[in-house]
Amino acid sequence: MTTNNNLKTILTLLPYLWEFKTRVVLALSLLVLAKLANVSVPLVLKEIVDTLNQPQAMLTLPVFLLLGYGLLRLGNTLFGELRDAVFAKVTQRAIRRIANKVFTHLHALSLRFHLERQTGGVSRDIERGTRGISFLLNFMLFNILPTILEIALVIAILISQYDIAFAAIILITLLAYITLTLVVTEWRMIFRRTMNIMDSKANTQAIDSLLNYETVKYFGNESWESKRYDEHLQTWEKAAIRNQTSLAALNSGQSAIIAVGITILMFLAADHVIRGTMTIGDLVLVNTYLLQLYMPLHFLGFVYREIKHALADMEHMFSLLDENREIRDKSNAQKLDAHNPAIHFNHVNFGYDTNRQILFDVSFEIRPGQTVAVVGHSGSGKSTLARLLFRFYDVQSGSIRINSQDIRDVTQQSLRAAMGIVPQDTVLFNDSIYYNIAYGRPDASPDEIYAAAKSAHIHDFIVSLPDQYGTIVGERGLKLSGGEKQRVAIARTILKNPAILVFDEATSALDSNSEKQIQAELKRIAENRTTLIIAHRLSTVADADQILVMENGRIIEHGKHGQLMAANQTYARMWALQQRKHAISAGTDADQHALSMSSANKP
Repeated sequence: MTTNNNLKTILTLLPYLWEFKTRVVLALSLLVLAKLANVSVPLVLKEIVDTLNQPQAMLTLPVFLLLGYGLLRLGNTLFGELRDAVFAKVTQRAIRRIANKVFTHLHALSLRFHLERQTGGVSRDIERGTRGISFLLNFMLFNILPTILEIALVIAILISQYDIAFAAIILITLLAYITLTLVVTEWRMIFRRTMNIMDSKANTQAIDSLLNYETVKYFGNESWESKRYDEHLQTWEKAAIRNQTSLAALNSGQSAIIAVGITILMFLAADHVIRGTMTIGDLVLVNTYLLQLYMPLHFLGFVYREIKHALADMEHMFSLLDENREIRDKSNAQKLDAHNPAIHFNHVNFGYDTNRQILFDVSFEIRPGQTVAVVGHSGSGKSTLARLLFRFYDVQSGSIRINSQDIRDVTQQSLRAAMGIVPQDTVLFNDSIYYNIAYGRPDASPDEIYAAAKSAHIHDFIVSLPDQYGTIVGERGLKLSGGEKQRVAIARTILKNPAILVFDEATSALDSNSEKQIQAELKRIAENRTTLIIAHRLSTVADADQILVMENGRIIEHGKHGQLMAANQTYARMWALQQRKHAISAGTDADQHALSMSSANKP
């Protein structure tokens, strides 16, 4: 990652810190006080040693020096702890605000982004990014900055009071130490980077596999999934071993440099003591300074590496904020007028990719309170109509209007607030049934939620469960059957009470008996509402005000059921085919029933 990117990442963070400018200034002041106390400790220690090194006759107990030594030691620790306490709110608030901003932004991105992204990778980017903020703030401000300040103070003291050779030796030792640390750490970064990549890949694959638990079981591919997971972990293991062994080599090199530096210093200081130009206390002071500087620098490799990783992780997280919203509200966007809504698709052309068009010149109207059904084979573009109506994507040409308002000119919030959908594939939150129904209108009262469940014919099933409405539905609702999930989705939509209803294969997961019950209920709630029904089974939409037949992204027929049957074209052929299948299925069921009855009557 370049220096410019590092700087940009740090600058992105500054506004969140400056919200608590008083705390930041106070924390930095405490940092300076802690370092002043720290560099004063060897000076007081020198005076104590020199005082106690006097001949026996002149020896006195340096009470004030000993008390001062203790107070400085305490001050160094106390100021450091106070600094951490003062700065804690700054760090945690910055993490909270940024994480929430990224989370909100992810919800604002288009459906295309989420279909192309892997959830496990995104969650790790946010997790690492927020952790990186904490690390960067604490170590850059409270490790790197104070260490630089301490080095500067020590060098200044040594130059002013002693032979410049002492300052030179310490400076050369520290420079050699820092150079070795940075060079080796930079080399080691590739191992850590590989570990992170493999960690993300393993995590993404694990989440994907667990979310598709049933599919794994259906095909008996547990060992295949474990093998794929272990392949990522194998690469991670190799990188982790090389990371650890290279760390041991780095620590050995660091210790060797410090040992050489201290040895040279001790030789030089001992020579000065013998010549009488330095005292024993001076020797202790010089030695203590180098050891004192060595302690924070001992973690320099770790800190440098982690700061670089923190910056990289933060850059990945902030890059999510840089993701352009494909669907944006205009600056002058108005609220949708959803009273008695009429929907107009005007010459709509659309494709998810530029090289594959899905809809071709689609035009139709749904009048206020009218029910329009769209039928056709899979891949004909039926469900795309619902996605465009909800403005998950924008049309490439033409327009979609509700009450003469182009949906691109209204706020997305008001548009989606006016619509309710029962999708073909119902996905529920891993929470209670009550929560999932209430999601349609979170401020609804319990009685309204129970009424919605009764309307969707699921109340009796819910109260038969041990935990009733408190029953947890599991990841993506896997603890419920397809029909039960669909009924929860219907109850959720009923609770929302929208002006526009969209049923996208809403009864596809139900058996024939349940389907008839739900169809009657859907028909009831669709009264006086503008309704779009996307269906595969033609029997469910025979009484719609208008039926559109789609094929390869085009509307090829439209009219009422009777008109389409009289035309004897595509719709009539589809109807005949489905009726034959239904008759065969019903005959098979009757044969099986008769066979079972016959078997039961045999002696």
